[in-house]
Amino acid sequence: MSTLTDVNTAMRERVTHLERRYGRKRVYLVSGIVGLLVVLLAIRAITSRQKAAPPPAPRSVAVAKVITKDVPLYLDEIGTCTAVETVQVQAQVSGQIISRDFEDGADVKKGDVLFRIDSRPFEAALASAQADAALAHATLARQTELRSKAVVAGQDYDVAMASAMKGDAAVKSAQVNLDYCTIRSPIEGRTGIRNVDVGNLVGPSSPPLVTVQRLDPIYTDFTIAEPDIPRVRQHLNGPPLQVLTQTENDYLPPRRGELTFIDNAVQPGLGTVRARATTDNHDRGLWPAQFVRVRLILETLKNATLVPSGAVQIGQNGPYVFVVKPDSTLDLRQVKPGQKQDSDMTVITQGVKSGESVVTRGQLQLSPGMKVAAQEEKQPHDGGANGAADQ
Repeated sequence: MSTLTDVNTAMRERVTHLERRYGRKRVYLVSGIVGLLVVLLAIRAITSRQKAAPPPAPRSVAVAKVITKDVPLYLDEIGTCTAVETVQVQAQVSGQIISRDFEDGADVKKGDVLFRIDSRPFEAALASAQADAALAHATLARQTELRSKAVVAGQDYDVAMASAMKGDAAVKSAQVNLDYCTIRSPIEGRTGIRNVDVGNLVGPSSPPLVTVQRLDPIYTDFTIAEPDIPRVRQHLNGPPLQVLTQTENDYLPPRRGELTFIDNAVQPGLGTVRARATTDNHDRGLWPAQFVRVRLILETLKNATLVPSGAVQIGQNGPYVFVVKPDSTLDLRQVKPGQKQDSDMTVITQGVKSGESVVTRGQLQLSPGMKVAAQEEKQPHDGGANGAADQ
């Protein structure tokens, strides 16, 4: 109690001293200004105090489930189609074309008549040869009778025999030439545009009259890069490898064929090996010399793990995906991608499991542990890749 009294006494003495030195009004004025400044500073400190920032809202991202299914392991190449058989029809005898029995671009069967050559000179030659052969056989008959009676030299009999054989050969030759006057298709296929019309003279040295190509089945010729040869060779001892052939800008599904030929040497200077597949072409969807996309299926990967290709990102440590955990937070996973599939899916050989959710869109500025609002994205249509594996 005495201490408080002493303090009050000291304060009054100090104030009295200041009043005597500076005057009472000046002391009160300064004290008021100081008090006002203290109040203003206190108000500013209170009003400038910021409210605590609310936690950010979860980022919205698109996600998709990791799935498993059978997909093909394949090589993609560019190739061309080639007719299984191509024949340039040539005249075998000289003469004038008197008829054309097909339309350009027509489908013909083996043995169908294409052209006819004036056959009158060859008919006359055949008749002459038949007459000579008949005379030779008559002479041989007389020589045979005389020989049996031992009244003719053996040499005369031999000459008659040779003449008869020569006559028969002349008849066959004349018959062949006469048959050549009717020009037939040697194979089943489709004709090209004709090179001669009725009235033209043709012969063995003339250009081909027309070209016939067999289009069903059809060959798909392509090349395999030298580094891929060991992978292909591993699968050659099993069932025939499947080959899918598809044309550019074609809405038809790929056509399935079989690998029927692979060359026995690498092409010098190119580093590739020639290969050929035989493909069904009953509807003439493929044409010779047409460029096509070729997929050589080496094997089918059973129960492969797949994610949408957009989920795979590339970082400093390699490929990764964001996995959405059950509590809606993110987990960054390093993954090992495999081959891409036609349905915009990518095989993942290591890093994720079936059923997990991965971020497919909205990865910008994401980080591990961040909370997100996941929106399920529709899976790509199960088309090309899966279809290729299951067909």
